[in-house]
Amino acid sequence: MALIVQKYGGTSVGDLSRIRNVARRVARTRQEGNDVVVAVSAMSGETDRLIQLANQAWDTPDLREYDSLISTGEQVSVALLALTLQSMGVPSRSFLGYQVQIITDSAFSHARIRKIEVATLRQALKKGVVPVVAGFQGVDKEGNITTLGRGGSDTTGVALAAALKADVCEIYTDVEGVYTTDPNICPDARKLSHITYDEMMEMASLGAKVLQIRSVELAKKYNVPVHVRSSFSDKPGTFVTKEDKKMEKVLVSGVTYNKNEAKITIVRVPDRPGIASKIFTPISDANVVVDMIIQNNSADGYTDLTFTVSKADLKRALKLVKATADEIKAQEVLADENIAKVSIVGAGMVSHAGVASKMFSALSRENINILMISTSEIKISCVIEAKYGELAARVLHKTFGLEKGEMRKEA
Repeated sequence: MALIVQKYGGTSVGDLSRIRNVARRVARTRQEGNDVVVAVSAMSGETDRLIQLANQAWDTPDLREYDSLISTGEQVSVALLALTLQSMGVPSRSFLGYQVQIITDSAFSHARIRKIEVATLRQALKKGVVPVVAGFQGVDKEGNITTLGRGGSDTTGVALAAALKADVCEIYTDVEGVYTTDPNICPDARKLSHITYDEMMEMASLGAKVLQIRSVELAKKYNVPVHVRSSFSDKPGTFVTKEDKKMEKVLVSGVTYNKNEAKITIVRVPDRPGIASKIFTPISDANVVVDMIIQNNSADGYTDLTFTVSKADLKRALKLVKATADEIKAQEVLADENIAKVSIVGAGMVSHAGVASKMFSALSRENINILMISTSEIKISCVIEAKYGELAARVLHKTFGLEKGEMRKEA
């Protein structure tokens, strides 16, 4: 008997028909002799609807009330799934974040899990009950409802698996696994059977929407095997695990394309110690994540500082940056939402020269201008004009031989 945590995304529970499909899968897993704990997202589109309501009420809503509002979508889906399981003769009970005691910090809308009290869930399992847990939400030490950020139900699922010491965490979505790039952009994209935690973290951070990056971080930290698969198919998906030395490293595993970032430039910033801290500390304190940063120094004691944030955080970031710019007497602050980030990821890149040159040459041949560059041991990212994003992804996918049957191994 295994203990399996199954997480179902919004498309998997998008209506009652799909919820019944999920219930049948949960029931089958249980009939096979396994204990099952389920984490569920809000029904497809519901969180977006609630966010729109919040923004209509106030364009910069108080984040405590914002979390109280947008967390309600999961309350509907967990109750519906528990009711559906009960109608099939499967004992089940729904649990919200505060009922399980998913304890988080108080960073509303981007809360981080501190600990999970699993006694309630273990008691339910002991009684033969399938616990259905609301994803995305938790509770802080003062009893406030918190949310974990978009895609946070993935983090809930992996965190439950880690806390319960589950054998596997199955992440069910509307795709059959992790692909070499978005199949909607490139029909030749290939499903990967395995990918390492590090590669998946990079892909998630760079815009691949299959898994939330924090869920992969947790999986790596607690060595939770993750199986990404479709709730509409019984085919095996992609296993996300620690690196197996027996596995041959692939030079480039995938290409990601992210059009949900914006660029902020502060023009003529005084070039002196402490200025960067003065700019980025208020942004950090507001829980706005900064991605790429470049600085162009000039000879007259000034510099231009450019960085990227998610489009969802642009308004908040601009308000903070403009206040700081006035304080440090920078010339002006510019914002550009017309950008895209395209990246290549692969564990084999760490020991292989010439990858960056090959990437830049491929983009150059298509007359795609590179605005910003960021690298790590296993990824290279370029910010380009938004209109070239999909083209760049297809070109790089072909350049590095990621088409079906073409995966190139490290020499």
